[in-house]
Amino acid sequence: MKLTNQYPSLQGKTIFISGGGTGIGACMVRAFIEQGAKVAFVDILMEESAQLVSDLTQIHGDGCVKFYPCNLVDIAALKFVVAQVEQDVGSISVLINNAACDQRHTIDEVTSEYWDQCINTNLKHYFFAVQAVRPQMQKLGGGSVINMGSMSWHNRQGGMPGYTASKAGAMGLTRGLASDLGKDKIRINTLTPGWVMTKRQLTHWVDQDTAKHIEHNQCIKEYVMPEDIAAMALFLAADDSRLCTAQNFIVDGGWI
Repeated sequence: MKLTNQYPSLQGKTIFISGGGTGIGACMVRAFIEQGAKVAFVDILMEESAQLVSDLTQIHGDGCVKFYPCNLVDIAALKFVVAQVEQDVGSISVLINNAACDQRHTIDEVTSEYWDQCINTNLKHYFFAVQAVRPQMQKLGGGSVINMGSMSWHNRQGGMPGYTASKAGAMGLTRGLASDLGKDKIRINTLTPGWVMTKRQLTHWVDQDTAKHIEHNQCIKEYVMPEDIAAMALFLAADDSRLCTAQNFIVDGGWI
């Protein structure tokens, strides 16, 4: 699927994406580079991230993207990378909090330690990334934060309470920060994907029965692809969405 919309306001802006090495994150990295933006991303997947950088460099040339290895559970490391991005690439105009892990788990197997791990992996770094980039956006006179949500908790999906609680919290974080950030013309929104056909989903969770379940529940009987999510992210990042904040934008084919 080829994205066709062009957003001139994104050209030359610095975009920071967490979890940008694979899946939806990697698709967003590509999409923003194609808009002429400067992209920096973090991930813990070294091989996949290096391959993405290599592929994009061959197409778009040196310096089009910069990868920083970072485990986002380590907040000090995250803050260091955000500061380094400003030096290396430029002040961050757009923050996309994308990194997460949807590993399945049952109620009975969750320990206190595992619960903390879920929250730290899927939610905690969202807030601290916002805290770290805020001064950079203030200097620029505004910016855009996109918190990636999930349809799972809207749909009462079971089998991963730590994940669904975190993703519900992401929307709460968006709503709770919008007023404070808005004073500096920083907008913040949640982008909620439906069941997106990434490589991870196809290899881990989507089988023939699941595919029928997806088709049954969506109003539009087509798979949601990473490019569909990236298309919404481009709009929310661009000046075209300058008065959109505190909202939840759902891309799920009409499921929820």
